[in-house]
Amino acid sequence: MKKTLLSLIAAGVVMNAAVWSSATVAAELSQKEEIKVAMMPNYPPLEFKDPATNQLTGMDYDLGMEIGKRLNRKISWQEIGFEQMVNAVATKRVDMILSGMTDTKPRQDIATFVDYYNSGPQFYTTIAHKDINTMLDLCGKKVGTSRRTTFPAEIAAWSAANCEPAGKPAIVVVGAEGTADARTQLRQGRIEGVVQGSETLPYIMELEKDTYKPLGKAFAYQVTGMGISKDDTALIEGVKGALTAMIADGTYLKILTKWGLQDGAIKEVSINKGK
Repeated sequence: MKKTLLSLIAAGVVMNAAVWSSATVAAELSQKEEIKVAMMPNYPPLEFKDPATNQLTGMDYDLGMEIGKRLNRKISWQEIGFEQMVNAVATKRVDMILSGMTDTKPRQDIATFVDYYNSGPQFYTTIAHKDINTMLDLCGKKVGTSRRTTFPAEIAAWSAANCEPAGKPAIVVVGAEGTADARTQLRQGRIEGVVQGSETLPYIMELEKDTYKPLGKAFAYQVTGMGISKDDTALIEGVKGALTAMIADGTYLKILTKWGLQDGAIKEVSINKGK
């Protein structure tokens, strides 16, 4: 057990002595041969499959693999529907969620979130919509977004706070199977706008050039976290320690910069910061 703890310290995992001074934490981690991590690879550039190789890639993938390396544990990726992930942690089907999940109070009732990224929902449309150039131009129009996220409620809240006070009709929220489905509906003219995470929009615009235009900035603040079973103290503290070390030595920012996501970088790891 002492050897395991010393090797972790030598590897630079332990930047916060309070986290890793517990021999119990190190011993419990040593009993895990692998860390099962839930991911749905349909949200580039956070997580997706490389079209050329069909292999998992993205910011979350790179972060997860680096955490596994620092904890000296294999990361076993499990493709699970986004709406099933929190329950999968609660039932011990997986050990952790690393799939661009927003840390929210309701989810904190079931899992503990180690927060690692800041983002927010953003409106956009196609460049073909010449009459839609601001967020208010979407008032009274159909806006699609993934029904499995917090975005539908956030769109409705933004509409209530902005459209209606301006004497405009409310936005009509259209639930989609995912952001790819929402974009398809947008291109087909079935809806006039889409909302997805501001962190993913630049990648989509680069992938499908001369197709989309953003409308304003992110209109809400979100904390993205890694969800872990509330009673798995060893893994919670282990992941927090590994992330803290990655921030300190620059590895964290290097990974985010690789994917053009450095604007959402955190400076300090927090637990259950979401609202």
